[in-house]
Amino acid sequence: MKVAVGMSGGVDSSVAAWLLKKEGHDVIGITMALWDGDDSIPVRKHACYGPGEKEDVLSAQEFCHRIGIPFHVFDCSKEYKETVLSYFKNEYSAGRTPNPCVKCNHSMKFGLLLSKARQSGLSFDTFATGHYARISRDARQVLRRGKDLKKDQSYFLYRLSQQQLAGTIFPLGNMTKDEVRKIAGENNFPAADIQESQDFYCGDHTELLGIQPRQGVIIDKDGKALGHHSGTWNYTPGQRKGLGISNPVPLYVISTDAEKNTVTAGTKEETLSSSISIADLNWIAIEGLSTPLNLSVKIRSSSKDAAGVLENMPDGKVKITFDSPQSAAAPGQSAVFYNGDIVVGGGVIDKIMKAE
Repeated sequence: MKVAVGMSGGVDSSVAAWLLKKEGHDVIGITMALWDGDDSIPVRKHACYGPGEKEDVLSAQEFCHRIGIPFHVFDCSKEYKETVLSYFKNEYSAGRTPNPCVKCNHSMKFGLLLSKARQSGLSFDTFATGHYARISRDARQVLRRGKDLKKDQSYFLYRLSQQQLAGTIFPLGNMTKDEVRKIAGENNFPAADIQESQDFYCGDHTELLGIQPRQGVIIDKDGKALGHHSGTWNYTPGQRKGLGISNPVPLYVISTDAEKNTVTAGTKEETLSSSISIADLNWIAIEGLSTPLNLSVKIRSSSKDAAGVLENMPDGKVKITFDSPQSAAAPGQSAVFYNGDIVVGGGVIDKIMKAE
């Protein structure tokens, strides 16, 4: 089988490519060039987007040369700016919390990159990445959590279509991170020592917004002024640091209102929500929700699963009512539904219903 592997220059994609070649597949490495910004910006941390991209591409190229597979780079910077960065800016400007990695996976890595590769004349049967996730194939293509639950990345892949899943394999899905690092170390892969990406951008996200500071008021739930802020886009529900308010009880961001230019803060208990509505849905394990389902949901990539009941709403959205109130649900973030290790589907958090 001829397999195109999405190479990042890191240990996961390197081991994925090596394993596939070892299994006898005809492997080629492909990657996206996204950064077209100022190379004088310091690389403050390793990230998917930033001036450090050149080093990552070079690392991927050298690794592919080392194991004897072709390597191709495709310039996707214009489309990335139009698709991911514009979405990122628009969501923050509207007072919502975006999820650029989810957007990038669906639109760019599993979409545009493959289109550009094939348009260039490359031919391959399937696409592989170093994500920690699994796919089972029956009547539908079903996305599952990776074996290593600490590294599971299914949350970031929930927007993939049936067609995208059908053309994808995840060689690391049944492995742990320790097993992957062991392979890299035993074979002296340079990527074994490369720091993992921690975010999609190397610096402060406000640098990408191009928005002038806009002073507003931080208020409590009753409208009483507590302090001031320089832009609602600097805050997200559940945030504690950066409020700059002295208070006997720790304060957290409850919500932001871009139109009124206010940030509402309160106690930890005041961040709790009893249910959320979810829009812009993508179903994976099922074609759609016909009856209420008892399942679990992740409301952030780093959050623990929360049990609840998922049901349809009259406006085409769905609502999940949590078994116990949850903290820091943020409009704009993704909510991903699970039945055990199966990704049922997911969508974008639209509205928060506060716990009484």
